Amino acid sequence: MTITEYREEKEEEEEKEEGPPPFIESLIGSGPRRIALFVEPSPFAYVSGYKNRFQNFIKYLREMGDEVMVVTTHGGVPQEFCGAKVIGSLSFPCPFYTNVPLSLALSPRIISEVVQFKPDIIHSSSPGIMVFGALTIAKLLSVPLVMSYHTHIPVYIPRYTTTWLVKPAWFIIRLLHGSADLTLVPSAALAKELEQARVTDANKICVWNKGVDSESFHPQYRCDEMRLRLTNGEPEKPLIVHVGRLGVEKSLDLLKSVMDKLPEVRIAVIGDGPYREELEKMFSGMPAVFTGMLEGEVLSQAYASGDVFLMPSESETLGLVVLEAMSSGLPVVAARAGGIIDIIPEDQEGKTGFCFNPGDVDDCLSKLKPLLHDCELRETIGQAAREEMEKYDWKAATRIIRNEQYNAAIWFWRKKKAVLLRPFQWLFRCIFHVPEANYR
Repeated sequence: MTITEYREEKEEEEEKEEGPPPFIESLIGSGPRRIALFVEPSPFAYVSGYKNRFQNFIKYLREMGDEVMVVTTHGGVPQEFCGAKVIGSLSFPCPFYTNVPLSLALSPRIISEVVQFKPDIIHSSSPGIMVFGALTIAKLLSVPLVMSYHTHIPVYIPRYTTTWLVKPAWFIIRLLHGSADLTLVPSAALAKELEQARVTDANKICVWNKGVDSESFHPQYRCDEMRLRLTNGEPEKPLIVHVGRLGVEKSLDLLKSVMDKLPEVRIAVIGDGPYREELEKMFSGMPAVFTGMLEGEVLSQAYASGDVFLMPSESETLGLVVLEAMSSGLPVVAARAGGIIDIIPEDQEGKTGFCFNPGDVDDCLSKLKPLLHDCELRETIGQAAREEMEKYDWKAATRIIRNEQYNAAIWFWRKKKAVLLRPFQWLFRCIFHVPEANYR
């Protein structure tokens, strides 16, 4: 290796490790911006853990003075949300999970709408198909691109297809996020995993802080009528509550194994999904109530009217339903995996909630039984959980993204504007008459 080659390699390594400077907010500024969000599936129609995340994100971006455009899948899309323009893109069902609509979002209509909007930054949910459209448009417009990673596909693939697809999935994730200026993840545990998998540079991975609507999810919503419904007319019996999308990847068969050992306990399963029919057959003849989807105050009542919240899933990138349960004053027993570790860290176990070894029914029961049969312990843990959740809100999380993490993305984008794409960007600007973004 020549001295010149060594110096070039050293400079590349230093550039890779270098992160944005401190006080980046004051360096770049955080005045009103135009933000184009590409979200797939729709946060207005598809019920999932990130629905509340994106709806609150849009709401508070608008409150902070930003112009927002949302491009999403077409089903159930409103014309606007909290003053943000919403554009539905023609979509098709996911081959392996037909309840999830997908869209490339690269039609001339979508491109024209985004160009006319003149975004200062593009933010896309990932993984999916729409993220390819967001990536293409961001590169052609030459604007910073942020990707937020919400569904850990490598964990889901073996449940729905075959394991040999896991490596190609990681390759695509690296390809996408390596092209982004910043990657947001919902938990520190997931950030560490993506860093270890070398999805992108470690300094380009940031945590999208957790948040919960502590006013909507509150112990005050405890309701005798709802408890009567969830216990199937036996409100005096201990009640386990589970809320979430009913998919095979959620390890919900553990609920059945637990209930086999607790004949005196009742369980309410709240939510819907492709695994619901099989679950109902599994629980046939048992004291279980399946409510289907609940929303609004009815959902708040369902949380607050239970005794213990049980989360067996090992694939949660965060676990927003766990936050909502804790905010409702419910003690949580959850699998020690994924984003749950961020919500109930090791030093808080036994104080704000309990974790069990994933898939270990006996360990789960050892944490559940004391809570189900000791009212004082339930109240102590539930109150501590509620107090912990009062520290978090969506507005604070949005402010960090807007004022710090978006600015970091702009800083990285400035450093590595793609020279090779300039001829294509010039041609694109000529066709669509696009003005160049100017960050001050």
